[in-house]
Amino acid sequence: MVERLDAPQPVYPLPAIDQIPDDEIDRPKTDKQITTRFGELPAAVFGAASFSAFYNTDDHISGTNPFRVTRLALRYGINAFDTSPYYGPSEIVLGNALKALENEFPRSSYQLITKCGRFGNTRADIDLTWAGVRASVKRSLSRLYTDYLDVVYVHDVELTADVCAPRTAGNHLSALGSEREAYGLAEHQAGQVLGEGDREVLGAIAALRELQEGGIVRNVGISGYPLPTLLRIAILVLHTTGRPLDIVMSYSHLNLQNRTFEAFKPAFPERAKVKQVVSASPFSMGLLSPKPPAWHPASDEIRMAVAKAIAMHNERIGGCSTGPTISELALGYAFGQALKAQTTTVVGLSRIEDVHTCARIWHLVESGNLQTEWETHFEATIRFFEAENVLDKSWENPAFP
Repeated sequence: MVERLDAPQPVYPLPAIDQIPDDEIDRPKTDKQITTRFGELPAAVFGAASFSAFYNTDDHISGTNPFRVTRLALRYGINAFDTSPYYGPSEIVLGNALKALENEFPRSSYQLITKCGRFGNTRADIDLTWAGVRASVKRSLSRLYTDYLDVVYVHDVELTADVCAPRTAGNHLSALGSEREAYGLAEHQAGQVLGEGDREVLGAIAALRELQEGGIVRNVGISGYPLPTLLRIAILVLHTTGRPLDIVMSYSHLNLQNRTFEAFKPAFPERAKVKQVVSASPFSMGLLSPKPPAWHPASDEIRMAVAKAIAMHNERIGGCSTGPTISELALGYAFGQALKAQTTTVVGLSRIEDVHTCARIWHLVESGNLQTEWETHFEATIRFFEAENVLDKSWENPAFP
């Protein structure tokens, strides 16, 4: 459940730290530290939407598991965390874990990334006003036990920004070429404010920049799903304010089913002077996993194709204990493409085993030691998505009824 700014805050207390297990499984493999950085962020960022009902039960979230997962991630060098008020108790649970860990990992040893503006699933749950942005940041600071935030995004800007697209689902690569004007991305459209939605987003950016000037927010950015919208807004911010965004994040566009982040990424620094572009959700919000969440927004066409691809992959590996699971395959592919693109990946981590797997697969990719069979599985899965006519297709852009 998402808490409105004026709602009572839930409590997720932790036992004394000496009562929380710190066993062999809680310690990193010494040769698997993640030290690579892209720009100001580590190669892998901890996606803390996992500390919410989107991905886990309340029993899971309210126990000691989030603390242990957070601690192990930090021990591995995964020392940046992405959260949001929209992710229910995520900020609270993460903040409690980090507060309890302050002797081992002081605030200076990690980065905190959160968002503002979205609190729920209706238009009434969007607040991009100056007062709303400041109140949201103030609450995040309190929940996370900090006096500054390394990054704050305006969350899911496509829900507010004016729509400018010939279609809101499918393959959007033509936005970089033949259909630039239809997506609002032609050179002569660079400074065009399309309507009240664009003005609201610009107002939220202005509010965050005031906080940035005061040292409370270190980097200001936008996040969301549709890459053409994110690019249009990033260009708009540059041309209307004279200053580029520090960072932009898109999700579910650098994975086995949709690789379009690779084509769009260079346009952000080239056309909008954005300093860092981040890819989130290598599992495409759980779609590329054995049990996709029931709420997943993908079209039936994409969901059915992914289900078939997973079944075919499981058939290929059979009972082979060394064959990668679909989740491992998805993470290995996303890390490989992110390494080529020199971009950070936000990975949702729910369990201790997830953290070990994340570090192990990153090292296999970075060292070039992925077995040849992984490449065979990558190619087979991508060919299947192409044959099913869903490769590089995005589902419907998020929007309110």
